[in-house]
Amino acid sequence: MSDRLSGYGSASGGFPAVRPRRLRTTPAMRRMVAEHTLRPADLVLPAFVREGIAEPVAISSMPGVVQHTLDSLRKAAADAVAAGVSGIMVFGVPEVKDAVGSAGTDPDGILQRALRAVRAEVGDDLVVMADTCLDEFTDHGHCGVLDEHGRVDNDATLARYAEMAVAQAEAGAHMLGPSGMMDGQVGVIRAALDAAGYHDVSQLAYTAKYASAFYGPFREAVNSSLRGDRKTYQQDPANGREALRELALDLAEGADAVMVKPGLPYLDVLARVAAAVDVPVAAYQISGEYAMVEAAAERGWIERERAIDETLMAFKRAGADVILTYWATEAARRLAG
Repeated sequence: MSDRLSGYGSASGGFPAVRPRRLRTTPAMRRMVAEHTLRPADLVLPAFVREGIAEPVAISSMPGVVQHTLDSLRKAAADAVAAGVSGIMVFGVPEVKDAVGSAGTDPDGILQRALRAVRAEVGDDLVVMADTCLDEFTDHGHCGVLDEHGRVDNDATLARYAEMAVAQAEAGAHMLGPSGMMDGQVGVIRAALDAAGYHDVSQLAYTAKYASAFYGPFREAVNSSLRGDRKTYQQDPANGREALRELALDLAEGADAVMVKPGLPYLDVLARVAAAVDVPVAAYQISGEYAMVEAAAERGWIERERAIDETLMAFKRAGADVILTYWATEAARRLAG
């Protein structure tokens, strides 16, 4: 025994009487004393549906993820139910975009058609969620309406979100995900839903959504038309306390659950949010996080399944109740098996 440990005996409660490795000796022992457990029900599958395609289209920067047709989206939803996944977050990719994102509020737009198709397939067996944001539908790629100077007009955008929220609720969404980071978005959407009689449609607020470099593959997935960046409305990666301010506002406006996005680069923020609230907390493992693991695994640099599972457990350990991940169905099957 080293000199450093020589003073620790059984009387002091240290080495050699206390050996933490005793609780790591077998898989059964490790399962019994595990502090956190990941369940299929903790997972939500983000999915993209694209208008005007006859077959699913592979997303090159996200191996294994596709832009779905309505039929393949229905199958993906059914597979998620069978695996024990709790929810599906649907993103629409329209054929035609314009300055105000008209396809996002059109009752016959691709996202609304997709929501109806998924609800027809799975009913209430899956929480059907809708991305309530305009970026997929605008020809400039921003999350809102632009003013005459080319800046995102917060209040004009809120009016569009209210319209979009009602359209999504009418199409069958159980839960909406306002992700645009406009000030007041949760309250405006809540008022619009209630006025339209959709009191039971809930909101998963994107409370802390950071202006991140990790969104790149997502922009391929939604055929983004983005010009410039979103730093004037998404959070600065340098700021952590600011997330708690956003959190207080979202809760005051009626958020039913809250989210931190991205996931792994912001585990500290996730932990602070989880410690501060008594509503469900979600983390979104975004496209760049997915792509890094897949790329490294394809090169043989890491063990793919172990890396996936370890990242998901990191979110649980930091306090997430819900995890949005493109591996949701795969991971759920592995957990169930």
